[in-house]
Amino acid sequence: MNTVCPACGVAVVPGYVKCPKCHARLSLRAARPQRPAADPGGTTLDRKGFPIAAVIVALGVAAAIILVFGVRGSSKKTEAEASPPPEPIEASNPNPPSRAPPPAIAPAPTPAASQPATQDPAAAAADLEGTLRKQRLWGRVVITGPRVDLRSGSCGDPTMRSAIDSKRPLLRGAGLTKLRCLEQSGAVVFERDL
Repeated sequence: MNTVCPACGVAVVPGYVKCPKCHARLSLRAARPQRPAADPGGTTLDRKGFPIAAVIVALGVAAAIILVFGVRGSSKKTEAEASPPPEPIEASNPNPPSRAPPPAIAPAPTPAASQPATQDPAAAAADLEGTLRKQRLWGRVVITGPRVDLRSGSCGDPTMRSAIDSKRPLLRGAGLTKLRCLEQSGAVVFERDL
């Protein structure tokens, strides 16, 4: 929106006080840029009030969820309360037939003093792992047939051998005959009979 100099007729950008060519004084109206009278546009929005409609919708949804789950829970309770317990059935025959006594069960053999009560190899391996964990000798115990493979980074530690010796009767009682201590890389540090 250029203005024209009244003296020489050159187009002048709004904001100049004098003409750039003839230096004639321009009118104040031509020198001052005009402000747009209409909406300037842009990305600003008019401020609006609090979004009451959104709050009402959110409260309605929350109430519906509470109502649905509340009804579901109460219907289960009423079903459980509505069904009475079954009544005992009385025998119609006053003289019931005699039944044979149950066969006598032989007592289980007691384990020998040298054998522990646990005969399960997996339980014995878990017991050994627990002992190692308590002594901070972290290791993984794997049973392969009659052999125990202990994979640990602490195989060279002297307390490892004492921990194994403390569980030796338990491992032997579970039918395990050999123990190998392996490093994490798989190298055998020691192998011994149980």
